[in-house]
Amino acid sequence: MKREITERRDVKLLVTTFYDKIKRDDFIGPIFVQTIPEETWEAHLEKLTDFWETNLFFVRKFKGNPMKAHQDVDKNFQFSIEQKHFGKWLELWFSTVDELFVGTKAHEAKERARNIASMLFFRMYEAKPKPPLS
Repeated sequence: MKREITERRDVKLLVTTFYDKIKRDDFIGPIFVQTIPEETWEAHLEKLTDFWETNLFFVRKFKGNPMKAHQDVDKNFQFSIEQKHFGKWLELWFSTVDELFVGTKAHEAKERARNIASMLFFRMYEAKPKPPLS
């Protein structure tokens, strides 16, 4: 039965379920699997749970620089991450939220994800090397 997102335990379920899907996805899974060593996944999921708990409940838990982390990943993949990768990320996030939760926080989780994905994509695009003008 679907329920509201009301506490960290719910956020952890969302994050864990979502990244299980990500790791199995043929399109964007390899980016995550090649970037995050298997032995650090649990710690990474805790950090992502902190991130989403901060975003949904405004608790001050998350420490990090998601923008730099994503720009570094794009650089490590020869600047090949495109808008379609973010589209797939959002598709998996939305489907995970919808399969597990209902209510205001579920809606906020989707809206915040959409805004975060847009911002990260545009900032990554700005950081990509530009071809020389001829």
